[in-house]
Amino acid sequence: MAMRLPAQKQVWYWGGALLVLLLALWTLGNAIMPFLLGAAMAYMLDPVADRLERYGLSRTSAVVVITAIVILIVVAVVLMLLPVLVRQTTQLVNTAPQMAEQLQQFLMNRFPQLFTEGSTVNSALTDMGKNISARGGQLVSTVLGSVMGVFSVLALIVIVPVVAFYLLLDWDNMVARLDELVPREHAPTARAIASEIDNALSGFVRGQGMVILILGTFYSVGLGFVGLPFGVAIGVMAASLSFIPYVGVVIGGATAIGVALFSFWGDPFWIAAVVAIFAVGQMVEGNYLQPKIVGGSIGLHPVWLMLALTVFGTMFGFVGLLVAVPMAAAIGVLVRYMVGRYKESALYTGREVPAPPAPPTLIELVPRGTVAKERRLAQMSHDVRVAEIRRQDELAELLEEQQERARRDKKRDRPAGPPSPAELHQEARLAEQEQRDGKKQDG
Repeated sequence: MAMRLPAQKQVWYWGGALLVLLLALWTLGNAIMPFLLGAAMAYMLDPVADRLERYGLSRTSAVVVITAIVILIVVAVVLMLLPVLVRQTTQLVNTAPQMAEQLQQFLMNRFPQLFTEGSTVNSALTDMGKNISARGGQLVSTVLGSVMGVFSVLALIVIVPVVAFYLLLDWDNMVARLDELVPREHAPTARAIASEIDNALSGFVRGQGMVILILGTFYSVGLGFVGLPFGVAIGVMAASLSFIPYVGVVIGGATAIGVALFSFWGDPFWIAAVVAIFAVGQMVEGNYLQPKIVGGSIGLHPVWLMLALTVFGTMFGFVGLLVAVPMAAAIGVLVRYMVGRYKESALYTGREVPAPPAPPTLIELVPRGTVAKERRLAQMSHDVRVAEIRRQDELAELLEEQQERARRDKKRDRPAGPPSPAELHQEARLAEQEQRDGKKQDG
């Protein structure tokens, strides 16, 4: 009987595998980023492909249709939205010092005692505008530079779509092959944990992505309709941060209201319109989008998500931001599983938990003499088969002899004439063969 691998060794093995994965992310981050993006796209689009298959399309046709639609959407976004977003973001960062200066003048007129020459509040507002401009410009240039450096034209146009296409085409088979590699002892537990991780990821990534898309469209169109400068950039920023509750609406709303005060000063109607847009957006998100699309069974607490983004972003850079959400979901599920096992253990309950019973040994009881009878039947079957083969060989030899005699009789009946040397030689051989056959029959 094979010995069971000790739990301590299993922990060491899986801990080493996790360490290798983290080292790969740390050393090959920029190189594997297009492949991570392709895998993320395939994961998000797999339910769409499965639904198209249920509608009657083959897997290949479904993947081709999805890929064509996604490429068209990406090209449209890059050509239409990205230039506007970059331009408005840059203008917003460059205008920040002027806004801070105007705020300072307004506060100085209302509260002159707080803004004397060299006061702390006065210096803080002056430095705030300069820092926002410097840090913001540096952030925009750094992000755009790193993104364009990592996502080269080749990676953006070729590698990511190709990886996503092939992974999406073979996604179900790949998942089945990975399931075959799971240790058989832990397969049920691993499947349950993987199902929980998938539920958390699908609920957060797909659901929250849809929420961000809806809110970004609503904020951008609404702010653009009221004529707010930098409306697209502010709307995208507020929607992108909406996965953290209240953070997106607070930062985006504060920025939008500040720009509205700077642009619509003296016209309170448009300032109130900006406030109303964010109030409606927050109400729709909290009462409809989050409960209906994302759901309440995500298992990703906002604080845990922010911690994961900070830690993985610091350790692995932009690649860490990409893997932060799935890793946070996986770690959260594993922590909940370990907490459940801990609450069942003797360390928590204070009582020794009995070990699970060993699997029973199955013994088949048969009447005495059964094995000997089986062997006799097998030997008899073997003997019958051997006798049959010998009988077939004897029949084949007899048939060959009859054919040989027929050929000799046919040659004797030929017309008279001098025989050739070859015929004489052949007749001599036949005579010798007849003599040998006669001796065999006598014997």
